[in-house]
Amino acid sequence: MAIKSAISLAFISSVTVILVLVAGIEAGDIAIYWGQNGNEGTLAETCATGNYNFVNLAFLPTFGNGQTPRINLAGHCDPYGNGCTDLSSDIKSCQAKGIKVMLSIGGGAGSYYLASSDDARQVATYLWNNFLGGQSASRPFGDAVLDGIDFDIEGGTNQHWDDLARYLSGYSKRGTKLYLTAAPQCPFPDAWVGGALKTGLFDYVWVQFYNNPPCQYAEGDISNLENAWKQWTTDVPATKIFLGLPASPVAAGSGFIPVSDLTSLVLPAIKGSAKYGGVMLWSKYYDDQSGYSSAIKNYV
Repeated sequence: MAIKSAISLAFISSVTVILVLVAGIEAGDIAIYWGQNGNEGTLAETCATGNYNFVNLAFLPTFGNGQTPRINLAGHCDPYGNGCTDLSSDIKSCQAKGIKVMLSIGGGAGSYYLASSDDARQVATYLWNNFLGGQSASRPFGDAVLDGIDFDIEGGTNQHWDDLARYLSGYSKRGTKLYLTAAPQCPFPDAWVGGALKTGLFDYVWVQFYNNPPCQYAEGDISNLENAWKQWTTDVPATKIFLGLPASPVAAGSGFIPVSDLTSLVLPAIKGSAKYGGVMLWSKYYDDQSGYSSAIKNYV
């Protein structure tokens, strides 16, 4: 009897270890975009939900080609009256919880453009000095040091984003890891940052599987999404690939996936990839309305 019990306990222990390992392999993160709606709560409140591992501050929509860089955080703060420096303590509180806070550059509506490799170098220097580990008298978020830069490039041209990635990556050699992330559209390769992604310098790539019917989920049919997912995870040299989704049906023109479909059909089909990183959601405001992240958190 004692021998059987020992064997049973050993078996149970082995199964538990295996289950823990499998869970560890499949465990994903949730990334969220915050900053484009004044009614989505503060940054500190966003991080306090415990639902997110990455927060992208959206956006720096004006930069490059000699323009004075300008951030736009909708109704949250006024960057031109020095009103965004109050975000410094919020950023630090997020980071204290282990959440990476990124500055998202670009966006769907902005004035950004890199005219040359030297222009890319100047933009990288500006980002380093004003948002990252450098020094500037005019840091919009005060003394908080962001974890990296998110490329949400949806306009301008497709030139010199690879240069910008290389210049930014160079700052990692100064001691602190500078993360690079990107939010390309799911048609492969992405029209804007496809070339930049080939550098292999990006840590996390949250692909927008919405507003793109040829590669997004259709009701009950995961084939287009699954095929696109396989191409992204096979051909893009990034640490992790995320499934980018709208957090509610009204957050995008198309591509919303109901919670039940995501957890029963889509995630089981893509989580086997070694590059699976989790889910990215647009955006905090819509997530507040739908409760999407809370509903999917235990499945991601």
